[in-house]
Amino acid sequence: DDPQDQTVSQLGAASRVWLHHSLLSLQGALEQRGAQLLLAQGNSLQVLSNLSEQCHATHLYWNRCYDPATIARDKKIKQQLDHLQPESFSALLNAEPWDSLKDDDTPYRVYTPFWRKRAQYLPGPKPLAAPKSIQSLTPASVKKMNTVSVEDLSLLPERDWHIDMMSHWQVGEKAAMSNLKRFLKAPVHDYNDARNLPSIVGTSKLSAHLHFGEISPRQIMHVLCKGAGSIKNLSGGEEVFAKEVIWREFAYSLLFHFPHTIKKPLDKRFDNFPWETRVKKNLTAWQRGMTGVPIVDAGMRELYATGWMHNRVRMIVASYLIKNLLIPWQHGEKWFRDTLVDADLASNVMGWQWAAGSGADAAPYFRIFNPVLQGEKFDKSGDYVRKWVPEVANVPNKFVHKPWELSAIERAALDYPEPLVDLKESRQRALNAFDQIKAPH
Repeated sequence: DDPQDQTVSQLGAASRVWLHHSLLSLQGALEQRGAQLLLAQGNSLQVLSNLSEQCHATHLYWNRCYDPATIARDKKIKQQLDHLQPESFSALLNAEPWDSLKDDDTPYRVYTPFWRKRAQYLPGPKPLAAPKSIQSLTPASVKKMNTVSVEDLSLLPERDWHIDMMSHWQVGEKAAMSNLKRFLKAPVHDYNDARNLPSIVGTSKLSAHLHFGEISPRQIMHVLCKGAGSIKNLSGGEEVFAKEVIWREFAYSLLFHFPHTIKKPLDKRFDNFPWETRVKKNLTAWQRGMTGVPIVDAGMRELYATGWMHNRVRMIVASYLIKNLLIPWQHGEKWFRDTLVDADLASNVMGWQWAAGSGADAAPYFRIFNPVLQGEKFDKSGDYVRKWVPEVANVPNKFVHKPWELSAIERAALDYPEPLVDLKESRQRALNAFDQIKAPH
């Protein structure tokens, strides 16, 4: 459990809850194989040095992360613990960021050619099976170590809000593989369309499992390809799903090659974007799902209740925060990192920069989602909105995504807030703001 100065991948409250349950699941799996999970807290170098001495270790292995602080930390560990022949491996990704470069050895900033390059080598090396048994340390050796329990990590919050959140999830490797097989059995074939419909379970729901290493992209690819050595025979939905898995790897490539994007825009023009400076009131309304725009509020309430939000809706709520409220994307990224169980640093940052138009794969125009049109297209009958915004449960379909067009009497009966901003006027305001920084890319 690393201090802040060792990694920027600090877990938010929702992710810490998931980690608690994930560690308990891992602990159980190890015990079934005759081993035990040993946990320690503190400075990584110091902890590893002490543990290696206490258990007389001769080798040190770990799986890589790709943010700059962690890379610097790992480099120092390798230098200081050279006598342990330290070696790191890739478990987080299907292939390394430095293995997917353009012909001129520069990193990709557009996804489609990145995918074409990566697709040639999929599904990648076959994952190793878990060992049937693992030799454990002697009780006497363990007793000497400064280890802690899962409970000692204090990952769970003092208030019990997490109990309802976790009722929506099964945690651990078995749950991850079960989710994958369920998804590939049927839903994947409608994935191209169904993944955009928030009222149904049309996605794999694997993002949190991937975030915590309960399943790897390599495992996903090999199950997806059914033992084949390439992706040539994938169906349309299966190929779209494969592209989504590799989209995550594109995010890690950007994080590795452009580490400043964790906090600053990839497109330097956005350094001068005229953001709103007084944001607290509107930011709080957005966080609580009280913007007065049903599809936005539904997404934010789903997030708060479950620790997850449908990807189409993530794009809608991000566009609303950035474009309609002119609130800097970093505020949204920070909130998502604290409230998502799948708050993966690379994917989260890339998604918010994509929504802002300041990142890779940006549109040649200033993309502004109209939340009403998005709702009417992807939640036609309003099922998703009605589930998470019960205030509009009885509003007719015609107005469920724009209740402000109801009569004054009908609006007053809803007990639902008026919109924070006028969508048409705020859209024009965003376009005017972009005009101030627009110049050749």
